[in-house]
Amino acid sequence: MAAWISREALNPGVRKREVFGWAMYDFANSGYTTVVITAVFAAYFVGGVAGGADWATLAWTSGLSVSYLVVMLTMPGLGAWADRVAGKKRLLMWATCGCVLSTAALAWVGPGQVALGLFILVLSNTFFSYGESLTASFLPELAKPDAMGRVSGWGWSLGYIGGMLSLGICLAYVLSAQARGESGSQFVPVTMLITAGIYGAAALVTFALLKEHSPAQPNLPVRSVLQSWRGLRQTWRDASPYPDFLRLLACAVAYQGGVAVAITLAAIYAEQVIGFQPQETMVLIFVLNLAAFAGAFLLGYLQDRVGHKLTLSLTLLGWIATCIIAALASSKDTFWWAAAIAGFCMGSSQSSGRALAGLLVPPQRLGEFFGLWTMAIRLASILGPMTYGLITWLSDGNQRLAIGSTSLLFVLGLVLLMPLNVARGRLAAQSLS
Repeated sequence: MAAWISREALNPGVRKREVFGWAMYDFANSGYTTVVITAVFAAYFVGGVAGGADWATLAWTSGLSVSYLVVMLTMPGLGAWADRVAGKKRLLMWATCGCVLSTAALAWVGPGQVALGLFILVLSNTFFSYGESLTASFLPELAKPDAMGRVSGWGWSLGYIGGMLSLGICLAYVLSAQARGESGSQFVPVTMLITAGIYGAAALVTFALLKEHSPAQPNLPVRSVLQSWRGLRQTWRDASPYPDFLRLLACAVAYQGGVAVAITLAAIYAEQVIGFQPQETMVLIFVLNLAAFAGAFLLGYLQDRVGHKLTLSLTLLGWIATCIIAALASSKDTFWWAAAIAGFCMGSSQSSGRALAGLLVPPQRLGEFFGLWTMAIRLASILGPMTYGLITWLSDGNQRLAIGSTSLLFVLGLVLLMPLNVARGRLAAQSLS
């Protein structure tokens, strides 16, 4: 990856090895979303743990929503604390330890243990989300404003490589286990241990190389986690001079809700509606990650040339097409097209959104304002999957209707993105910080 990194893209004093260490965290944690949330444990929970019950998809989305609600309410306060004491890296270490241990604990969940599965899912996804927010807050420290797109793309690209590595190793184990006649309740727990191990090992590279460049801000108000409700309200007031950042948050709530549906329910849709077998689903998600790698890397450079807003708009159009194709797909071949488009758009939409947020955030309050960004993403992660789960439940299991309705979230995101003025928002972030 060192060949990708150019010094002129980095802020003064930032070394290439630091950027590599930062990007390695995307490599580390992508296995969690790929294996646990998307490809393996999600489908296992619905079909194996919950026995394919009508309420299983809603239970899965509800568990994720609880974790996102916890993060949404607490991350701004934690981010403000990290800014005050220059403790983003320390907090990232604790979040990583929590996610690795709770991911490994998912190996204990067997058929019928719905409550245990949901409890550990909430824990692991909460810690994962903390880590995701904290690592995003390092981006403006590392990259120059006009290079945030490609640097963010480097991280997302390496992340998808990590996701493919974790999924590839798990797929190899699953195929060997199936050849021995083992069932999902036997091989899924091992995949959780594999994922946790890769996450923890790869994150050590981040902790060894990444530095914290922002100084402590002792004058910022002290906000404990228990005061997050009050702190959240204050942070919203503090963000009022940055209207374009707030517009981006509203846009993110809409389109990231749709992305969350793809991440959390792709395997469930593939198996329950299209008829994929577990090993076919894992291959599908592997190829989706390959497309996401290409999208994050290639469009990371494109957005620095044509603008983050235009790049994000193009990916939202791709997402709309994905939902329509998936809803109408009557064969596996057609669904493969939807998955390929989704993969390409997934990497680029998440990368460009993070880079755009980095431009609009005041430099001295990265942890706190990226806490707001996380709050928006997690609110989206509640609204998108929960809406999907409710539509499925209320329509007697009609997931085609649910995925078709998801396209409206991307349409709304596109509408909300149009008034955003990047130059004006960047000027406000620099002049008012």
